[in-house]
Amino acid sequence: MKPRLSLQRNRALTLTEVLVVIVVVIFLVGFLFPALEAAKRKAQRIACVSNLKETGMAFRLWEGDNGDKYPMAVSVTNGGAMEVIGAGNAYLLWQTMSNDLRSPKILRCPADTDHVAATNFTTGFSDANISYFVTLDAAETYPQMILDGDSNLQVNGKPVQPGILDFRTVTNIAWTKDRHNRVGNIGMADGSAQQTTSGGLNSAFGSCTNSVPTNNAAIRWLIP
Repeated sequence: MKPRLSLQRNRALTLTEVLVVIVVVIFLVGFLFPALEAAKRKAQRIACVSNLKETGMAFRLWEGDNGDKYPMAVSVTNGGAMEVIGAGNAYLLWQTMSNDLRSPKILRCPADTDHVAATNFTTGFSDANISYFVTLDAAETYPQMILDGDSNLQVNGKPVQPGILDFRTVTNIAWTKDRHNRVGNIGMADGSAQQTTSGGLNSAFGSCTNSVPTNNAAIRWLIP
């Protein structure tokens, strides 16, 4: 028996069809990529706010065991970090609170490309593992004071440098385009956290200084 010859032939795509496929793929990539990037940025912002809520809880747990004071207001001799962070070493503050923190990984914003997450609070732990500033003069008795937040800031139009930022010399503060595209996240002394624009950050700072004894305690942020 002779095998039947198939009447169907394998037909290659024409140039026109190939071009149509390419155009469709480019359209889909151009349409989906921005949506995926937007979803990624939103997820990072949510994770960052969650981190700051956790750090806020850790501060409140720590002060509950230490005379209702945050570690930056307690001397090293009493288990705090007052003297060591005065030199600008942010990581020493977080080491002091390590028993109240779930993991050092929550100290890094997922959108931060300048810092890396640490695996523990001892080996190699440093400011390179921290994304958030801390207000050295924050106190639970002033619940609307800014406690901590994203450290990608610019002051008077210039990026901040690691160390202590004293607001007696600051006239304007803003988020940089890094991390959350000119918005950022802050934690408050009452344990809450929120996303805010640069304008909202300045307003929050102005509001939190109302009734705070700034004549006796300057408002200072510790930048990692």
